[in-house]
Amino acid sequence: MVVGLGNPGPQYAHTRHNVGFDLIELLAERHKVRVRESGSRALFGIGMVAGEPVVLVKPLTFMNRSGEAVGPLAKRWGIAPERIMVVADDLDLPLAAVRVRSKGGSGGHNGHKSLVQALGTQEYPRIRIGIGRGEQDTVEHVLDKFHPDERRDVQQALARTADAVECWLRDGMEAAMNRFNGSG
Repeated sequence: MVVGLGNPGPQYAHTRHNVGFDLIELLAERHKVRVRESGSRALFGIGMVAGEPVVLVKPLTFMNRSGEAVGPLAKRWGIAPERIMVVADDLDLPLAAVRVRSKGGSGGHNGHKSLVQALGTQEYPRIRIGIGRGEQDTVEHVLDKFHPDERRDVQQALARTADAVECWLRDGMEAAMNRFNGSG
């Protein structure tokens, strides 16, 4: 399962906080997976990515309650936390930096806090995409769209993140961390 964290609704589309949703859209496009509403609290699609069966998920519960969508889906399909890759924004990383981790704390990210509570563990893989810290208020910054001069770097970071997810699925966590940490 690959989960992209974000907020639902057109007003949040392509904001800094929604890079996880943008990643799911990129993977779905690359691998022709149809992500659609399911009657659950998420949009999801089932398909093949890097030769592996995968569920692509965009929670519809808003960032701070992401676990309420992901927990039931993981239970429904019997997916263990270590097989759930979560992609989210990170204020503490420079813009467009990509970091792959096998586990970790919430780092103050409310989406991760909700997932830890729902899954009962911090032991799930994640990829953090740097959005940097802006000069404005934190809430304004994360809910703002990227500036035109940042968009190219963010698109490259999303492509690297999609490559990292594919590597994780195909070659495992260690390979993904070795290949993608330190690049950007």
